[in-house]
Amino acid sequence: MLTNTPLSTLQSTFGYDHFRGQQAEIIDQVVHGGDALVLMPTGGGKSLCYQIPALVREGVAIVVSPLIALMQDQVAALRQNGVAAAYLNSSLSRDEAYRIEQQLMAGELKLLYVAPERLLLPRTLSLLEQLNVSLFAIDEAHCVSQWGHDFRPEYVQLSVLHERFPNIPRIALTATADETTRREIIDRLALHDAKCFISGFDRPNIRYQIQEQSGNAREALFRFIQNNHEGEAGVVYCLSRKKVDETAAWLAQKGLKALPYHAGMSQQERQLNQERFLRDDGIIIVATIAFGMGIDKPDVRFVAHLNLPKSIEAYYQETGRAGRDGLPADAWMSYGLQDVITLRQMQESSEANEQHKRIERHKLDAMLGLCEITACRRQALLRYFGDTMEQPCGNCDNCLTPPETWDATVAAQKALSCVHRTGQRFGVNHLIDVLRGSEQERIKQFGHDKVSTYGIGKELSNNEWRGVYRQLIARGLLSVDIEGFGGLHLTESARPVLKGEQTLHLRKLRTSEKRERKASPQMANVQNKALWNALRECRKRLADEQGIPAYMIFHDATLMEMMERQPQTLEQLSRISGVGERKLEAYGDAFLDTLCEYGGELHTRSSDTVHETIDLLAMGISVLEIAKQRDLTVTTIYNHLATAISRAEIDLEDVVQLDAKALQQIHFALEQADNKLKPAYESLDGLYDYGILQCVRASTSNEV
Repeated sequence: MLTNTPLSTLQSTFGYDHFRGQQAEIIDQVVHGGDALVLMPTGGGKSLCYQIPALVREGVAIVVSPLIALMQDQVAALRQNGVAAAYLNSSLSRDEAYRIEQQLMAGELKLLYVAPERLLLPRTLSLLEQLNVSLFAIDEAHCVSQWGHDFRPEYVQLSVLHERFPNIPRIALTATADETTRREIIDRLALHDAKCFISGFDRPNIRYQIQEQSGNAREALFRFIQNNHEGEAGVVYCLSRKKVDETAAWLAQKGLKALPYHAGMSQQERQLNQERFLRDDGIIIVATIAFGMGIDKPDVRFVAHLNLPKSIEAYYQETGRAGRDGLPADAWMSYGLQDVITLRQMQESSEANEQHKRIERHKLDAMLGLCEITACRRQALLRYFGDTMEQPCGNCDNCLTPPETWDATVAAQKALSCVHRTGQRFGVNHLIDVLRGSEQERIKQFGHDKVSTYGIGKELSNNEWRGVYRQLIARGLLSVDIEGFGGLHLTESARPVLKGEQTLHLRKLRTSEKRERKASPQMANVQNKALWNALRECRKRLADEQGIPAYMIFHDATLMEMMERQPQTLEQLSRISGVGERKLEAYGDAFLDTLCEYGGELHTRSSDTVHETIDLLAMGISVLEIAKQRDLTVTTIYNHLATAISRAEIDLEDVVQLDAKALQQIHFALEQADNKLKPAYESLDGLYDYGILQCVRASTSNEV
């Protein structure tokens, strides 16, 4: 039996007018008891595909989630929307876990998030058999793949759900799965009868930029952030813990709010930095791949890589943490030859079996191919996942600034010949020194000043030769020493180039970056910027009061729509995307007051809530008592009164009693502060509170 319709639940609980893409079809499949496998890009609305059925169907939905942070985030967001949700994991005390179990037994919860380890305990499975379970949702389902970058052995055992609860619908969801991984998910989770929904992998709001290192990569990163994302949240990925610490410290010295995150830090340090990233604006996390899975912060405006990821799957998932709100975002990468060599060495020196190594080599080759390609990067990225895009995207560096290529056949012959002449056991730096005719003692020690390739490559710089060698490795003409010393070997593919039977065109080294647009949603005109900052400050204040991340109040996209439409009543605010019934009740007045104060519409708002405050004031009730009686903050009441003063509905004297000297003092402070409250308040040493200053300012705006 259904308790409500999916669409009405979407509108009333989450504040969205309509479903996106395949959401409606997926939800219908699960609501009516069918299984589903859902592949949907990050930010595409996967969570709603099981949250809506959970609210529509009778009983409690069990959501299998791999990380504590992800569970906590999802539950907190659901509670903000008035949904009865909870989680069971190791972060809870025994008493807290017992209380949640009692809520479950009493039928008081609609969604329960649980880690796979806890779900598989006999006690948990026994508990579930006593409940009215509405559905099972298996989030991050790619964790089932033993070849994947996020493999979790417990996921393999989740086929037990099909065995013990054969009549309860299951929905498995992921944003990252190639064809092989999809087959694994179906086989391991026994989803052979499930309907597959593949929504495509494209994230059109993300701009992909990949550049070869041609100098100081950190300086390039800093310029990128300064020019495009000043004051905005981002994630920077590095290959090693040492590089994470050094990069975070360097960015902090440059004045950015950068924090490190890696497995070598204490759990307390990691937790603290993660919480700051989630709750504060403009924090940059510098991290290893230990950070990110389960992070649902929607306003991450960029993800940067200072090293090459080991696979396209890893790259896609990591870059997918940018722009989850659908607003413009950047995926920026700087990589170099040493990255390629290091990853090759790590692969070959691992203890994995040969089959696993072969798969890892294939994945790295594909990642290198994406970096070195001269055509549209998005088309290549989507093609890897079996998705297609007919036309170039127009939103990647190769589309916006097409790379130059050159006939590198002769240079490649010199580079390959140098590898051969020096015995196929030296690294790139040594080979470049030979080609450029270095007089270092080491060159003479090995007799390499006597080989035929000594000094024949002076026409190219060190960086240009590194680019040649990197691309020769990427194209499979050279391989890296499996003993781990970084020496290069010729492959069979090098033979036709060396013999002159095959020409080779390589991409030129880029010497500068070009940008076509700023990815930030920052506002152009001053009034809009002031309103934007005021709305964000209002959101942060409400979030801080509850100890939750600001985006759980409203996403940036919702605030931007408020700016564009400037609602003046609660009914108008309810039409804004993302404003559900519970959030309208909890936060509506606060945001309307902010819009009223900064939106340039003080004289047009007609709100019942303002008139109610005026009526109570006329009855002789004080501001403090009105706030208590209406269960609102004193600040909100003063906002109402300032609005009424500005509209000449009441006089300043009706609200505050100030003598002429005090009024003159306040007027002067406001004039010196360009009518801004905070600097006026500070110049008066806090003698009068913000509410009084706001009312005096409103009376000035009403003077003729």
